[in-house]
Amino acid sequence: MLSALTEFSAELRAAGIPVSMVEVMDAGDALRHVDLGDREGVRAALAATMVKNARHQRAFDTAFDVFFGLRSAPGAGEQENGTGGAGPPAAGGAGGGGELDELLDALVGALSAGDTERLRDLVRHAVDRLSGFQAGRPVGGRYYLYRVMHRLDAERLRRRLLEVALADAGEDDLAARLAAERASDQIDRLRREVQEEILRRLVEDRGVEAVARTLRVPLVEDIDLMHATREELDEITARVMPLARKLASRLAARRRHGRKGRLDVRRTIRRSLAHGGALVDPKWRPRRITKPELVLLCDVSGSMATFARFTMQLTYAIGHQFSNVRAFAFIDGIDEVTEFFGPGTDFTEAMGRMSAEARLVRRDGHSDYGSALNGFASRYPDAVTPRSTVIVTGDARNNYRETGSEVVAAIADRARTLHWLNPEAARYWDTGDSIMATYAPLCDGVHEVRTLRQLEAFVERIALAPRSARQVRRLT
Repeated sequence: MLSALTEFSAELRAAGIPVSMVEVMDAGDALRHVDLGDREGVRAALAATMVKNARHQRAFDTAFDVFFGLRSAPGAGEQENGTGGAGPPAAGGAGGGGELDELLDALVGALSAGDTERLRDLVRHAVDRLSGFQAGRPVGGRYYLYRVMHRLDAERLRRRLLEVALADAGEDDLAARLAAERASDQIDRLRREVQEEILRRLVEDRGVEAVARTLRVPLVEDIDLMHATREELDEITARVMPLARKLASRLAARRRHGRKGRLDVRRTIRRSLAHGGALVDPKWRPRRITKPELVLLCDVSGSMATFARFTMQLTYAIGHQFSNVRAFAFIDGIDEVTEFFGPGTDFTEAMGRMSAEARLVRRDGHSDYGSALNGFASRYPDAVTPRSTVIVTGDARNNYRETGSEVVAAIADRARTLHWLNPEAARYWDTGDSIMATYAPLCDGVHEVRTLRQLEAFVERIALAPRSARQVRRLT
């Protein structure tokens, strides 16, 4: 059990859940007080000692199911009915009608009676006959789960369960509603049992570590913004505002406690005379900390719009940490979109307004960095000042058009700093129509920012960045 707990904690860390050695020791101590045969009791004990944030629960549950899932005893398949199968006659490879109906009848009976052992036998049989599981085949568990539930026809099965429940409910409306909820719960239970059986087979076929890597659930802040599903994007959206509040508090605290600059030698020596020359009371030159102006230039073509949305949402949410924020969006044309965003803005609605009202398309609606950058230089010549931190977000894929590199060079020369955020993996830069190498030497920093965690770290860094030597020379 100790080795399993150690491997489990290592998997949690690999998934991004912070688990210290002390917490592993607490988990081991907690297991002394639960029945190790009670999986849900073990799950609760480990979660109570190893999970500190509700956002980590889903990743924890996935890892737990892999490491502590049910395992079949050797030869169990042959002992069930003497032929290696379980339950009713085998449904054929295509799901023969009569045999599949027998399986459905048996499932309805087991679910209605709450017979766990019979249900698990039937689930093993269903996975055998309906999933198409093949040892060694690199297919994820979701595919097998879909095949089984699709061929069982979960909705049809729910209706049959509801008929059985309604037969006992009579004409009572409350009893009918409870029967409908019970039927839905029974389908959910069937799905969980099928999923656990498929997971058990995957683990026995490939090993715990391999399956854990395959099914590893990334934390919300580590989800790739460019390839997130709709459900994941909703989770990220819900995470942005709490993240912004935490980040703003951290920035304010670091500004308050980070005012000490370089040692003031003259004042320190003068002060030491009161202590017989001992340097016990050093004096520091006050460090001048200013809030930077922020200028955002965001490529909102195609999938870049999702990344631009979260960049603007996070920066506007902590806008009081900057002296001013201006936002510009572009495709092959460019327009200022500052007025669409601000405190209390519904960003989904704001992005829709921006798409409808801003003049972002000049010609054909395909990315054209040269056209957009030249438009920025001609229409907004005073947008960038020596106090401005300029952030460009985009993948630098220019459809083989003019680069506008001379405008980027002029912006870099005038601004406090210029940073480029690229949400595309760095290994794909400068492939195809990407011209990242053209812009990189002109920027103070080029960053691969694919996740909310990376975006948070970058915004914190530029919000606290001290004045550069170049900016000090300009201001003096």
